Amino acid sequence: MAKEQSFFEESKEQSRVKSAIVAKYFDAWAQVMIATQNRYCQNHDNRIAYIDLFAGPGRYADGTKSTPLLVLEKAIGHDVMRHRLVAIFNDKDEKNTNSLQEAIDALPGVDRLKYRPQVSTHEVGEEIVKMFEQMKLVPTLFFVDPWGYKGLSLQLVNSVLKDWGCDCVFFFNYNRINMGLNNEAVREHMNALFGHQRADDLRRRLAPLPPPERELLIVEELCSALRSLGPRYVLPFRFKDDRGVRTSHHLIFVSKGFKGYEIMKEIMAKECSTREQGVPSFEYNPVDARLAGRQQLLFQLSRPLDDLGNMLLTEFAGQTITMHRIYEQHNVDRPYIKKNYKGVLLNLEAAGRITASPHRKGTFGDTVRVTFPPTRNTEADNGS
Repeated sequence: MAKEQSFFEESKEQSRVKSAIVAKYFDAWAQVMIATQNRYCQNHDNRIAYIDLFAGPGRYADGTKSTPLLVLEKAIGHDVMRHRLVAIFNDKDEKNTNSLQEAIDALPGVDRLKYRPQVSTHEVGEEIVKMFEQMKLVPTLFFVDPWGYKGLSLQLVNSVLKDWGCDCVFFFNYNRINMGLNNEAVREHMNALFGHQRADDLRRRLAPLPPPERELLIVEELCSALRSLGPRYVLPFRFKDDRGVRTSHHLIFVSKGFKGYEIMKEIMAKECSTREQGVPSFEYNPVDARLAGRQQLLFQLSRPLDDLGNMLLTEFAGQTITMHRIYEQHNVDRPYIKKNYKGVLLNLEAAGRITASPHRKGTFGDTVRVTFPPTRNTEADNGS
């Protein structure tokens, strides 16, 4: 409990970035849900929901607002959202829920919300999972931010994602899970998170690996486990510790729809502490953030846009296809964002490596049709 309390004693840079990512995605997601409901569900339930099962006290000790208050502020400030949002917050610590309730009550304009935010004090376990499994949820953004891993499971995530319009963002405490995988005392929790067979296989494969490879394998297997439950788009964002040396945790986004994946990818990209040739790292490192704007040798040694140009010439050889279809088919599970694709295609066109339907100079719209040559000269410059 002391560690959980200390987590909220200050608003660290990592916590600010995490809250910003979730609040920005909530705002974008909610507006997409509202527009979709207005178009297709005018005579049906038009509520949307935000559920946070490990909500914390609402404010850090320094007074900075944490995620629940940022989400509510987004809703209060939106003419339609404030009439549709059902916000449910939970924390097992009564001290946290009392503090959160006080912070919510003090929010300017909170009375303008049609549905009063609900705050409860429960331990997250099988009962909550069973409740969600038996419910047909309205479109819901589900945020799970446990201190460690207790309560976090594939079954919990799936109990919400089963319904239309439901997305999930959860906090993955890499350090504690890395240690817990080979700890018999928490074997049950690890099995619930990865699945029993996958967890056992992961334990065997991890044994000989050095730390960087352990991390890659653990995150890769978590993403695979989430995808095994159905068609899913999974996007991890890594946070480094205050020294910028070790990974502290990941924020994992899961959605059934490409649109949600695309929106979250753009939001996460803007919160990255580094970019190489404009390609986001999907990582926040406090040390890199403090060095932003300085020339760093690493950036000059890595040229990911060159790699992207080569991949496109190979994978789309002989095809004529729109810019948006190129992006949609190629970007999933890769670090590139739409801006990167447009930039590379402009460069390839300028170098005479592709042809494109007429478009204004310096722009490359989603509907521009691109023709790739049937074969490519690997010795030639890709124009990036």
